[in-house]
Amino acid sequence: MSEPVPELDPVIHAQARLRVVATLATLSQSDRIAFPGLRDLLDMSAGNLSVHLRKLEDAAYIDVTKTHRGRTPVTYIALTTRGRLAFEQYTTAIRALIDPSGGSL
Repeated sequence: MSEPVPELDPVIHAQARLRVVATLATLSQSDRIAFPGLRDLLDMSAGNLSVHLRKLEDAAYIDVTKTHRGRTPVTYIALTTRGRLAFEQYTTAIRALIDPSGGSL
């Protein structure tokens, strides 16, 4: 009997959100990135990025912190522990889909 096909997290699976989570996963657990920096790295419009960040925030995969640097508002984004775990599970599921035998790729 074969193994069941792994489920892919629909929150992460959307291409734009996968790019966001993969980018945030490269930061250390205690690091965060300012919204404009993330927007520029991903080459996304502010509006498009905001929509995807909201979905990730609703799933508790990211933490969004709004603060001020002097008088200028700044928004920082960080991957939560839950988001990091979800991304690890997602990449494990992708690997299982690509190579169900479990061999090295």
